[in-house]
Amino acid sequence: MNIASLFNLAGPDLIIILLIVLLLFGAKKLPELARGMGQAVREFSKAKDEFEREVTRPPESAPAPAPKLDHPPTEVAQHTQAENGDHTQETPQTHA
Repeated sequence: MNIASLFNLAGPDLIIILLIVLLLFGAKKLPELARGMGQAVREFSKAKDEFEREVTRPPESAPAPAPKLDHPPTEVAQHTQAENGDHTQETPQTHA
């Protein structure tokens, strides 16, 4: 896709735009502007291609698998009275 098709510009439209650019910047600066525009378009295209390669490239290495456990998991601790909703506190009794 080029810029003329992007903005739906025809031949006469482009000629008028080029004449305006020529009047604004002068004939001496026109080659510098064209060179700068060419470099900018080239850099943009290069960056776009590099980005597309990064996005479509498969990952270099798969993630490491999780380590296997040699022993079965331990039992879960039982609920305490406070966790079950019983908020009564027992005081330890001492025998004399």
